[in-house]
Amino acid sequence: MLAIYLAMLETEQDQQRFTRLFEAHEKKIHAVALRVLGDPDKAEDAAQQTWLQLLKNWDRVSALPWKETAGYVVTVSKNCALDILRAEGRTVAFPEDWDPPAQEDNQEEYNYLVSLIRSLPENYRLVLELKLVEEESNQEIARRLGLSESNVAVRILRGRTMLRERLEKEGYHHDAV
Repeated sequence: MLAIYLAMLETEQDQQRFTRLFEAHEKKIHAVALRVLGDPDKAEDAAQQTWLQLLKNWDRVSALPWKETAGYVVTVSKNCALDILRAEGRTVAFPEDWDPPAQEDNQEEYNYLVSLIRSLPENYRLVLELKLVEEESNQEIARRLGLSESNVAVRILRGRTMLRERLEKEGYHHDAV
């Protein structure tokens, strides 16, 4: 499969970076998908979708510092697996022991923010994750989740509002929330 993915990239530099990414994260991507789906065949489908999604967003992925790619790749893998569940009409709760990618600075603040996002209702949490973590457009989110763009925009607004209210309740005030 690697050869097929490499054929989708134009430059040798991109091909080398993708090969490095593939070799570093192939097993992790499959493991995440398997954990969410519980089925090896479906996990393989999710892994392939993950690689295609990474290629689709290659400009963004290749611009990430190397140490940040692992978290990004794992998040894309989890979301591709969740897309498969959604297509089947099933959903799965965000695992309690899910360890999203973290910045090394301000780990305590980051963990707190992650716990707040985890506590949001699923429909707001997922939309915010796609918007803020994967940096997808409202149109991309609407397509992935089978929602209208206006519904996505409303969920983002309401999700951010919920986060802001919870942060303010804890005494944190910041205009960028």
